[in-house]
Amino acid sequence: MAKKNQHNFPILPMSSGPLHEQVYHSLRDAILNGRLHPGNKIPSSRAMAEILSISRNSVIAGFERLVDEGYLVTKRGSGTYISDIIPDELTKTSIPIIKSEIYSPIDLEINPNISAMLDIWKKLQTSLANNNLFNIGIGCADLFPHQTWGRLLKRAWHQYQHSQISHSDPAGFQPLRAAISQYARATRGLNCTEEQIIIVNGTQQAINLATQVLTKPSDNVWLDDPGYDGAYGVFLSAGMMVNSVTSDQQGMDIFYAINNLPTAKLVFTAPSHQFPLGGVLSLERRLHLLEWAVGHKSWVFEDDYNSEFRYSGRPLQALQGLDKYQRVIYAGSFSKMMFPEFRLGFMIVPPPLLDAFKLAKYYADSSSSFLEQATLTLFITEGHYARHVRRVRRACNERKKALIDAIEQYLGDKFRVHPADSGIHLVCWLRNGLTEAQVIEASQSLDFKIQPLSRYCRQPPEHPAVLFGFAAHPAEKLVAGIKALALLL
Repeated sequence: MAKKNQHNFPILPMSSGPLHEQVYHSLRDAILNGRLHPGNKIPSSRAMAEILSISRNSVIAGFERLVDEGYLVTKRGSGTYISDIIPDELTKTSIPIIKSEIYSPIDLEINPNISAMLDIWKKLQTSLANNNLFNIGIGCADLFPHQTWGRLLKRAWHQYQHSQISHSDPAGFQPLRAAISQYARATRGLNCTEEQIIIVNGTQQAINLATQVLTKPSDNVWLDDPGYDGAYGVFLSAGMMVNSVTSDQQGMDIFYAINNLPTAKLVFTAPSHQFPLGGVLSLERRLHLLEWAVGHKSWVFEDDYNSEFRYSGRPLQALQGLDKYQRVIYAGSFSKMMFPEFRLGFMIVPPPLLDAFKLAKYYADSSSSFLEQATLTLFITEGHYARHVRRVRRACNERKKALIDAIEQYLGDKFRVHPADSGIHLVCWLRNGLTEAQVIEASQSLDFKIQPLSRYCRQPPEHPAVLFGFAAHPAEKLVAGIKALALLL
């Protein structure tokens, strides 16, 4: 029981911990369990210190926290009282949990474009959010310099905690845009200023913003088939007409598209490494695409998601660097080089479109995470990113060679490796009647995440194939996985 004192005030047993925390918890518990009632006056801090035989400073600190949280109120010249409205009561509800009825998307009248994609979404979820062996789209996450990043993160917080924690420019942190502009011009052959750069939450947001700004429902868009399913989903959800363009070793077949498809408002292309087959858009096709785009007032979205994963030959100049007409919207990503959850990327936007893209970015999410931007700035400007790129590229090349050797040694009668000198996955064509379904079933039984080529096709592929991601695991693990798959097949 609580003991009584000359103030007739109930004192609960003290908890453990610092004295000011004990005061706080004792009074809060007394308020919440009804021993102290709303409107009750409590003793002064001096009197409470005498009652508890502790320092007055400890009592004052406990009182101040209770006032800050709304349990106590002070009235000038009168004293301190229990608040009429207890904060915890504002978060409580007595509404019973009722089992909801199950409705179909049609009954709920959701966007029909989204409703039509739900089957695609169910298939997509099987490859999301894991780092299982052979899953695609994941870089050398095991090589990420966590200690260096943590040290820079701490420094960025101390450096900017007072000066920059406020609503920022939707285009992003200016020092980061300057660092990216300098780095991209030197390594990717881009033609831009820092004012043209908009920081986004990954390539997926960049595609969404470009679609929102540049197109309207029912506009035509050109997309490779097979092609990037993330772009396909954005275009479908926006109600666009997706026109399939064939692809070969020279990338998207621009001449086929011009001669056989309706004029497109937007062309989605990955010229440095076509996804998923890995073709590189030839110079002839690049120049012809740019000439066609300006003549038809069309836009080109360049997804440069893989340019840093090139293992032979000279670096390729980005399509944006060849564009004299300002028809290219360029998107670059950091997630493949860093780790999948790192959701910062950037766009390079022609100057006449900047205000429109900033507006769209502002109403999408105001701006990207400030602290990550500040840390990435230090990571780039101090040379850590360039060193990391060199280390990752070397490791990826070793892992790629080990995977190819293992496939040819243990599965050479079933798989033919599609040649590619860039990227972080391999395409393997199936031989001797082997089907995608058989390979995927074996993969799933081993908890691997091999992907079927058909997942990225809108028309059934002429030849069955599967995709092996190789960047995320060391060579010995890749080889052991191939041995296990060979035994099962």
